Amino acid sequence: MSDRIITGSCACGGVTFTARGEPKRAGLCHCMTCRKAHSAAFNPFVVYPAADVEVIGELSSWQSSSSYERRFCPQCGSRVVGGTIGSDEVELSLGSFDQPGEIEPGYESWIIRREPWLTPLPVPQNRQDPA
Repeated sequence: MSDRIITGSCACGGVTFTARGEPKRAGLCHCMTCRKAHSAAFNPFVVYPAADVEVIGELSSWQSSSSYERRFCPQCGSRVVGGTIGSDEVELSLGSFDQPGEIEPGYESWIIRREPWLTPLPVPQNRQDPA
């Protein structure tokens, strides 16, 4: 296992996290739910095994689908962590990391919803969710 440690937080610092080791995958999602949940043109994210992520602070949540929960800071509203209910994975927002450039996306999903002015990354492109 890698000794890599990455830290991050919500905008107000009320929720912090530490991710240890290497992530399972990272990407950009252009689906409408991610766009609206992040109030952005896309959602840059990284997925870690749940056992490798420690989150400290109070979180509120909402279920964006029957199996996916998005968790955020109740003070500032920053979406910090999410994941499929019952899964052993945790999704972290790349924008909540303390240092930029820690992880690069390895694919893009839901490119049928990508803004036309946004240049594709030189990574695999998936019209919807990757298989």
